[in-house]
Amino acid sequence: MRRIATLGAACFGLLSVYPSIRLSAQALHVPYQTFTLPNGLQVLLHEDHSVPLVTVNIWYHVGSADEKPGRTGFAHLFEHIMFMGSQHVPTGEFDKLLEAAGGDNNGSTTEDRTNYYEDAPSNALPLMLWLDSDRMGFLLPEITADKVDLQRGVVQNERRQSYENRPYGLAEENILQRLYPAEHPYHWPVIGSMADLSAATLEDVRGFFRTYYTPNNATLAIAGDITPRAARQLVERYFGEVPRGPAVARPAPPAVQLGADVYATLEDRVQVPRVYDVWHTMKAFADGDATLDVLANVLAGGRSSRLYRRLVYELQIATDVVAFQDGGRLDGKFELWATARPGHDLTELERVIDEEIQKLAQAGPTPREVERAQNTFEAQFLSRMERVGGFGGKADQLNFYNYFVGTPDYFQPDLDRYRKVTAADVQDAVRHYLAGAHRIVLSVVPQGKPELAVKQGVSP
Repeated sequence: MRRIATLGAACFGLLSVYPSIRLSAQALHVPYQTFTLPNGLQVLLHEDHSVPLVTVNIWYHVGSADEKPGRTGFAHLFEHIMFMGSQHVPTGEFDKLLEAAGGDNNGSTTEDRTNYYEDAPSNALPLMLWLDSDRMGFLLPEITADKVDLQRGVVQNERRQSYENRPYGLAEENILQRLYPAEHPYHWPVIGSMADLSAATLEDVRGFFRTYYTPNNATLAIAGDITPRAARQLVERYFGEVPRGPAVARPAPPAVQLGADVYATLEDRVQVPRVYDVWHTMKAFADGDATLDVLANVLAGGRSSRLYRRLVYELQIATDVVAFQDGGRLDGKFELWATARPGHDLTELERVIDEEIQKLAQAGPTPREVERAQNTFEAQFLSRMERVGGFGGKADQLNFYNYFVGTPDYFQPDLDRYRKVTAADVQDAVRHYLAGAHRIVLSVVPQGKPELAVKQGVSP
């Protein structure tokens, strides 16, 4: 009853502030209109007059999964190049014009997509659409060797900061290389490799733009203080003449299967060791995806979770523990890591991790543990809906659902996935995907101390 009452209060407050969201005991509805221009650009419109703000959120359906071996890192590199000026907007003017109108902007790249957004007062909507349309339609003449070299250096430095020079920064790259075969689109990290970034030519970059940065490979979401008719007229005015690009062909990825447990050790410039356990699971929104989210919360979601309580509080052999289901558009993995306290090795941590996984497999979680996880996901879900702009706001979510499940207003079915999870579902999931499956065990240890790594064959 406490959960229902809390959710009801949150919904009432959300409805009073954001009347464009219709909530009831049965349905959560974010109304939208959609149309597609003759050049293939799909447009999503969401009207919300609660505050005089508007967001323009464009998803290009291209990510690192669309790259080829030997030419990785292009999607993220292009995210940077998109801010280097277009034919009618010189370098630096994009931000200046937007900031002068009271707005801000950003972009991000994943395995599956690249998105860009601008948030500003509603009277700046024509400016935002003009800026984005100039990048889509008139960027190619401005892609020069100097700009590519400049941003190549920026991305390489970003890789150094986030990977080579960051404690445990190379762990994820090592995991991907072992989990996915070389020909799989998820085999490499989003940022790409240093060698591939260095090898990229000007024509490589221009070819990437011609293939993927086209209206028929993008979706434009506009949300906030708009009228759909006026917004449509502006979209037609600014984007209607951008030419359609080639159809994008994406071959099916190869199957992923671990035939045995894989143990690996990475020596790094770290003070204390950390162990990563990774299992192959399923893509986002597949059956069981939400259940694995709940399982991750039961294992390591907060200080009352099983592994945090055992490793950090009771035994005091770890400083932290993290678990999550990572479902992408093509595939997914379940990842768990724990960092040892000084004086403890990773075999000690791994033994406790295996003990807790076996306990869940044998007896399942308690109803209260499942309810706590559901409360967490519902609160996060409603928090994202409190704003139209930025990463994770309603415009971004409309684009997300549209690309991943084909239905922009998928808010209620998404929330229902978590509400329907039972303790028995979680028990089945841990039996099938964790306790009964092979995994990658990566030990990241201080340089010169391989003896701190997990010993193969550890069991509870």
